[in-house]
Amino acid sequence: QVQLVESGGDLVQPGVSLRLSCAASGIIFSIYYMAWYRQAPGAQRELVASITSGGSTPYVDSVKGRFTISRDNAKNAVYLQMNSLKPEDTAVYYCYAQRVVSNWGQGTQVTVSS
Repeated sequence: QVQLVESGGDLVQPGVSLRLSCAASGIIFSIYYMAWYRQAPGAQRELVASITSGGSTPYVDSVKGRFTISRDNAKNAVYLQMNSLKPEDTAVYYCYAQRVVSNWGQGTQVTVSS
């Protein structure tokens, strides 16, 4: 059974950094496409960043230069380093894993507010 567990969400002020983590189990992690999505109140869920077993793919324009996705296949984990956070980054962030079937975590709340 695939399980994705996110952590690291918090209430922070603009300009600070957060690191989200996603621990995966029940999959051969190294061959999975992994991604972070986010969903703000009243908005559709959007892809923030993704990473294959061999490297990363482009980020959504709004986070380029501020967010970095990475993975540690030895730890079955994917991370999202978020720097210079803005109020518009406020959302529930979801971990996503795909090989044939899509799998989602339960989400972690990130709130950026002064």
